[in-house]
Amino acid sequence: MAGGAAKYRHLSRSSAHRQALLRNLVTSLFKHESITTTWAKAKEAQRLAEKLITLGKKNTEASRRKALEVFYTPHDLMPKLFGSLRERYADRPGGYTRVLRVEPKKDDQAPSAILELVDGPKDMRFALTARTLARQRSQGFETLNELTAMNVRKVTRYRKGGIEELETAIEKLQVTEKKAPVSSRRAEPEGKEDKAEA
Repeated sequence: MAGGAAKYRHLSRSSAHRQALLRNLVTSLFKHESITTTWAKAKEAQRLAEKLITLGKKNTEASRRKALEVFYTPHDLMPKLFGSLRERYADRPGGYTRVLRVEPKKDDQAPSAILELVDGPKDMRFALTARTLARQRSQGFETLNELTAMNVRKVTRYRKGGIEELETAIEKLQVTEKKAPVSSRRAEPEGKEDKAEA
């Protein structure tokens, strides 16, 4: 059947403009490891980013040429793709990126999302899991609920030294909470202090 349903999002752009947009998003993603864009653009850029990381894991001359065609600044990103990212995702069978929906900045804006590389220094789920565990330990809870236990498994499963990194992040959060205690007393307005002294 000719001309069936579209297999991708057109993003209201011509083919060349859409390809340039996705190349730019993926280049920024690999440079910064986390970008914020609209949800539709993030989902399309995610597809291209996953394919590039798979090419990086193959590490052949053909895969290097294909990756070279995508990046706008290949001299900066090719060593990262075929070096540190290849080592980071060597044991992971897929799912190298994550799309998180966020609230739009303005009321009339399209649904926004954060596209990030998992198991990296800017992994948001890792940071949120560490913060949750630090808060639970400070409140004296020893057992984890089902959702937190699932998140701990997810963030430590393919990360090298994942449990040790998570414990280190929890300790850092607990130390910073001890250094900056939150005062329980509210600051009174200036007028009330003067009346109390008089």
